[in-house]
Amino acid sequence: MVRYLKESDVRQLLTMPLALELVQQALKAHAEHRAIDIPRARIHLPTGTQHVLQAAAPELKLIGFKYYYTRPTGKSFYVHLMNTETAKLEAIIEAIWMSMVRTGAASGIATRHLAREDASIVGQIGAGFQGIGQLEAVCRVRNIRAARVFARNRERLEAFCRTMSRELSIEVSPAASAEAAVRGADIVNVITKSATPVLAGDWLEPGQHVNAAGSNALTRRELDDAAVRKCDVIAVDARGTARKECGDLLPAVEKGVLHWASLVEIGEVIAGRAAGRTSARQVSLFESHGMGILDLYTGARVLALARERGIGADLPIGD
Repeated sequence: MVRYLKESDVRQLLTMPLALELVQQALKAHAEHRAIDIPRARIHLPTGTQHVLQAAAPELKLIGFKYYYTRPTGKSFYVHLMNTETAKLEAIIEAIWMSMVRTGAASGIATRHLAREDASIVGQIGAGFQGIGQLEAVCRVRNIRAARVFARNRERLEAFCRTMSRELSIEVSPAASAEAAVRGADIVNVITKSATPVLAGDWLEPGQHVNAAGSNALTRRELDDAAVRKCDVIAVDARGTARKECGDLLPAVEKGVLHWASLVEIGEVIAGRAAGRTSARQVSLFESHGMGILDLYTGARVLALARERGIGADLPIGD
């Protein structure tokens, strides 16, 4: 039987603290060559785009993939988990919520390892669905007392701030501009779909940490050239994925200022194989694009919890 988990099932099972634990495990396993990740592949059509992320975790006895289809009027996300010993499909998991939480958790883990210990103010650009996980994750790893958020849609922004204030029990307030959100913040989250930079280097100050999670295509950019140049420490989730998708870093690579092969992976920092922040005044940057191993490790634990608690439905597939 294949366990099928709906979005409502996943919401019952997956919390941000659990996602932080699982994402850290996945990133460390990748850095230590205990897990395999294949950069995202895409098929573009006039009607929409299909995206596929593949991964394998021998220690979990699982191999699988996430595929999702996006178009202006809708989207669908599914994770498939297969047992490497039996060759049987173990689970199909609806993964819109799971993807948001694990994406936020990746920024949270980067914040844990790169941001100053005394960081207490967050500035965020972006108040959409993905912004929920970004803000919650950093609040779980640092003692955050306030957050300032900017988005172009004022109505959505104010609703986001009210909801997150209530959920996180901190002051989350609308900022008058992106610059106002960033200046004076200790941690800066950028989570947009912008094709042109929304974060200017002139706004960055010594000691800040930046999580940039929206630029997962070479046609997207959230940071301008000056912002990238101002960063003393730059980490990515995976070099291979960054090379295919990091629009923020592409201009620096094209100018010879940066080289894809020289980038540090956040998993290497976690595993102690690469240095992260070495000074309180350094500006650090984490470029997040998305990795299949994050879905694999998260999905594996969600599946185990579902079986323990009798959640989900069994499908007569592959018997």
